[in-house]
Amino acid sequence: MINVAVIGCGYWGPNLIRNFSSTPGCRLMAVCDHNPERLEMVRGQYPQVELFSDYEALLKREDLHAVAIATPVSSHFPLSKRALEAGKHVIVEKPMTATVAEGEELIALAERMQRVLMVDHTFVYTGTVRKIRDLVNAGDLGELLYYDSVRINLGLFQHDVNVLWDLAVHDLAIMDFALGQVPSAVSATGHAHLKGQHEDVAYLTCFFESNLIAHLHLNWLSPLKIRRTIIGGDRKMLVYDDLEPSDKLKIYDRGASLQELSLESQNQQKIDYRMGDMWAPHIPPGEALKMKTAHFIECIAKGLTPITDGHAGLRVVRILEAASQSMSQHGAPVSLSR
Repeated sequence: MINVAVIGCGYWGPNLIRNFSSTPGCRLMAVCDHNPERLEMVRGQYPQVELFSDYEALLKREDLHAVAIATPVSSHFPLSKRALEAGKHVIVEKPMTATVAEGEELIALAERMQRVLMVDHTFVYTGTVRKIRDLVNAGDLGELLYYDSVRINLGLFQHDVNVLWDLAVHDLAIMDFALGQVPSAVSATGHAHLKGQHEDVAYLTCFFESNLIAHLHLNWLSPLKIRRTIIGGDRKMLVYDDLEPSDKLKIYDRGASLQELSLESQNQQKIDYRMGDMWAPHIPPGEALKMKTAHFIECIAKGLTPITDGHAGLRVVRILEAASQSMSQHGAPVSLSR
């Protein structure tokens, strides 16, 4: 039985508490938070769980095997580092760290301590995103042409990161897992409309060595909540709408190609449009959070490497860091080559 503690029970922590309390092979041993009112709420729902306000005291417990960190981004690195140094396995909320250098240090420390370091890229564990990966790997979409995403809502404003670091993480993790390609450069623009706050509207473009281009529209100031992604290939295209209660994924047998009208003249061409059928594939049911927590416990028990390990988290942070640099330069492209 693997004993787990959840660190932070604000916005995301309660979801982790709920899932770890029911995940086979583990026991939710403790919850740690500096806010006594939050701890009292946990006590009311999970009276068997030990409560801590002192993180260092919790880490001294030899019967604690792993921690799940659900705190502000600025604290991810120091909390994860201390847990790894104490010999604990770690799953940390997205993004993994606030800088590439911090991410590299955590990966090296986890490898040295022989402990699991996993990043909470929740969407990777949804049946829909796994189906997208299967379609891409099988070549059903053909050559990938574009990834176009709109992820907008009114709030939630984060106090320590901008809208890029808050919302783009989801799409970047999906792209990293499902598309099998890493951007070669990025360009980002954004603006802070509320005085003294971080950028609340941003646009991120990722360039690839192939024909693929990705564009993300991110907004905390939208009157509507939209979570829609379109992935286009030269054979088929798909639409992923996460707000759809059913049929979140739809496949379209549609596209366009050039047709030569004359062998004598390459200038005589026309666009040929293909308007085929649409279908919605079956997506196996299952809560992503439950799959994610179960995967974390399995990796600890069997010594496996998580799907969203530290390296996956670092790839996302590297893009975000480059995007922040581009945004500060009014959209100037920033290379990701190393």
